[in-house]
Amino acid sequence: MKKNLPEFYVEISAPDNKYRITPIYDTIKTLEGVYAGLPYGSSSGRWGDSGSTWTAQRGTPIGADITYYSRYEDVFYRLNVDFPIDTIKDYMERAYARIDDENGKTQEYKKLGRGHESSSGNSYDSFAPKGMVVVWFNFGITRIELGRYQAEILSDTVIIEKIKKKYLKKYGLTSERYDEAAKEYFLTDASPQKWDNYCSRHHWRPIIISENPKTELIQIQTSFYNGEIECMLRPWVIDPVYKERAVPSEINVVWMTGKKDEDKKQAYLYFNWEKVNEVFKKSGGKIDLQIKISKENNVELMLNGQPFEAESIRVFDWSPSMLSGMMYKNIK
Repeated sequence: MKKNLPEFYVEISAPDNKYRITPIYDTIKTLEGVYAGLPYGSSSGRWGDSGSTWTAQRGTPIGADITYYSRYEDVFYRLNVDFPIDTIKDYMERAYARIDDENGKTQEYKKLGRGHESSSGNSYDSFAPKGMVVVWFNFGITRIELGRYQAEILSDTVIIEKIKKKYLKKYGLTSERYDEAAKEYFLTDASPQKWDNYCSRHHWRPIIISENPKTELIQIQTSFYNGEIECMLRPWVIDPVYKERAVPSEINVVWMTGKKDEDKKQAYLYFNWEKVNEVFKKSGGKIDLQIKISKENNVELMLNGQPFEAESIRVFDWSPSMLSGMMYKNIK
């Protein structure tokens, strides 16, 4: 029976190594009632991306019950939450487009069913300071924020002593080393505010304007400060919908002006969160972040028709490696 269940992977990350947390007890709640859990060891990587993988888990994840140690605070937390079941069921059936579908009209995603066999995706748990926890679903190059949750500090001394004993045994630590590390890595100014701010959204879209009538837009891939990633392909990349999106940290655009590989270009635009967030807040309503391509394939940026500066814009010849891989990736 277990072999027929949906498959998913779990990663745990933190925004910075100094905010590393270590799970002690962990259970991923599943709709089917089968056990699933976190990888062994502490968090790693960056916000929304641990940089490592672990054994596949089975079932439909509908919540988490995790007790973990926050070394930089010398505090034990417990996160016990339930995810929105209807949303989870929907996500578990999706397969998001990665490149153009040569067998038909490319769709943003297909509903292929929870038992669909494909390259696996990941669901991420990411821990910010002071018990803030964000959960994402990752479909290859598309990452969607599921929700933001708050873990509770454990205060019962009897329970804490039991958990501490388990922590020392599980990770092979002595009481002396525990005390040393608690002092060595303690942070007096730990705060989740920066990453909490990243969760803010605005009603906007990225859109391309080209002076060359031969320009054919292929892809816009946007990475957001809140850890999400959105990939737009043809045909909807031509006229993206307005929706509530977080502030972009990076936008990658791929286009072509002819039929040969040397006619393909790609541009990377990098953004400052404070600057973009402030302008978005003042703009209000529907916002067009316009990426203008000249006849010479130079790129400039506008916001609702007014000049707007990115932190950096870089234009390169197209590289096939960025579009390699499976056409559709999803959580099985």
